[in-house]
Amino acid sequence: MNAKAKKDYMRWVFVLPALIIVGVLLIYPIFSSLYYSLTTKHLIKQTYKFIGLQNYMTVLKDPHFFKAFGISVVWTVISLLGQLFIGFTAALAINRVKLFKGVYRTLLIIPWAFPSIVIALSWKWILNGVSGFIPNILVQLGLTSQLPQFLSDASLVLPTLFFINIWFGAPMIMVNVLSALQTIPREQYEAALMDGASKRQQFLYITLPHIKVVIGLLVVLRTIWVFNNFDLIYLITGGGPANVTTTVPIYAYNMGWGAKLLGRSSAVTILLLLFLLAICTIYFTIIRKWEKEVK
Repeated sequence: MNAKAKKDYMRWVFVLPALIIVGVLLIYPIFSSLYYSLTTKHLIKQTYKFIGLQNYMTVLKDPHFFKAFGISVVWTVISLLGQLFIGFTAALAINRVKLFKGVYRTLLIIPWAFPSIVIALSWKWILNGVSGFIPNILVQLGLTSQLPQFLSDASLVLPTLFFINIWFGAPMIMVNVLSALQTIPREQYEAALMDGASKRQQFLYITLPHIKVVIGLLVVLRTIWVFNNFDLIYLITGGGPANVTTTVPIYAYNMGWGAKLLGRSSAVTILLLLFLLAICTIYFTIIRKWEKEVK
C-alpha cells in the first residue's frame, strides 16, 4: 500500500465511527419513519399493511393539522424575530461595553445555560394561576383585580409562551453575534471615522456586511429548532387550553402516542421534514449569495 492509499484509508478509519453514529441516529429514523408513513403501523397491534399515500391524504384533510401548522408558523416567526432583535441588540450593547464585559455576558447567557425542562417547570411555577409569584404580585400592586391565568387563558397563553421562548433563545443569538462582531477589524472603523462616516453608515457598510452570514446561519438553525420545539410547550401547557398551543410536533406526538397511530404520525413528521427542507433551501440560497458578495 503506497503512502496516498494509506492516507485515504486512515481517513476512512477515523471518519467511520462518526458515520455509523450519524447513520444510527439520523438516517435510520428518517427511513423508518418514511416506511411506516406508508403503512397502517399501530403501536399496539402487531400486524400492519402497506397503504401507500393514504396516511398523507388523511393528514392533509384534517383541519386540526392545518390549525397546528398555522400555530407552528406563528410560533416560529414571532419567537425568531424576538430572539433576533433582543440577541442582536444585546450583542451590540455588550460589544461597546468597556468594563465588566465578561460579567454582563455571563448574566445574559444564564437562560440558555439551563435545560429546557428546568426553564419550563420554573416558569410554570412562577406563572401558576393560584400560587404563582407574578400573578399574585400583579394583584398586590393593583394592576389587576384578579389573578391572571397566563397558562390557561386562551388569549394570554400564546403571548406568554412567546415571551418565555424569546427569553430562553435570545442568549444564543447574542453569543454568536458578539463573537462575529469581535472579528471585524478595528482599522475599518477608524478609516471610516476619518472619512467622516456616521454611526449609521458604519453599521450599514462595515458591521452588517461582516456579520450577515452569521445571522443567516443563526436564522436557519433557530428556524429548525423553534419549529421543531416540543418540550418547552408540552411541559408548560401540554398543547392546551383547547389546542391553542398545539404545534405540529405536539400534534404528531398526540397522533402517535395518544391515538397510537404510528403510521399517520410518521406521515406528519415526513411532511414536517419536507417543509423545513424547503425553507432551509431558500435560506441557504440567500446565504450563498451573501457569501459571494462578501468575497
